[in-house]
Amino acid sequence: MEFREGTDVVTAGGEKVGEIERVVIDPRTREVTHIVVEKGFLFTESRVLPIQVVQSADGERVVLDPRVEEDLESWPIFEERYTIPIEEARAADLERDPAAPRPARPLYWYPPLVAGDAGYLGMPYYPATVVEVERNVPEGAAALKPGAKIYSADDEHVGNIERVFTDSRTDAITHFLISRGLLFKNYKLVPANWVVDATDDAVYLSVTKTLLERLPDYTGD
Repeated sequence: MEFREGTDVVTAGGEKVGEIERVVIDPRTREVTHIVVEKGFLFTESRVLPIQVVQSADGERVVLDPRVEEDLESWPIFEERYTIPIEEARAADLERDPAAPRPARPLYWYPPLVAGDAGYLGMPYYPATVVEVERNVPEGAAALKPGAKIYSADDEHVGNIERVFTDSRTDAITHFLISRGLLFKNYKLVPANWVVDATDDAVYLSVTKTLLERLPDYTGD
């Protein structure tokens, strides 16, 4: 299977659900575990769908299993945002690390009405709530952003991810397609077994820039 950012995600009947926003991978097993389908069309928020509901993916579109069509809106939202009172957030931080330094309480400066008066420090200067973001992807997984960077073992930024290729039987990643530019004038296919780690923004390889330069250019569509 082939996954590319912006590819249409459709039901088995051809109805467009949305587009691929991210691919979620487990860096330890090099498997695609989920896809993130961006909001729009059917979804009001980006949703996380397990790879098992994907029937096929050919780089042009991703087709979902017909058995999940009625349950699409029940899949979890990719990022859930909620607010909590600021004092609760501070209490939670202190509970995790009682030795953490307590920040000084910032205050508004109240300017004087008459020139020459001193003015004074007044109302507390912080919001009543803070925003917490919870992501519904497996712990330790990387939700690769579009154009995530590829770094060689000698810490060279050698390109950006254009596509992810997987084995349709195992969902294991077989290759990454690196975009042209930066180090290379053409596209390169990088084997997944060269990956040692991954984050949302970057994939790190076990091979050097010199070895990558020797890879043949990728000429597929």
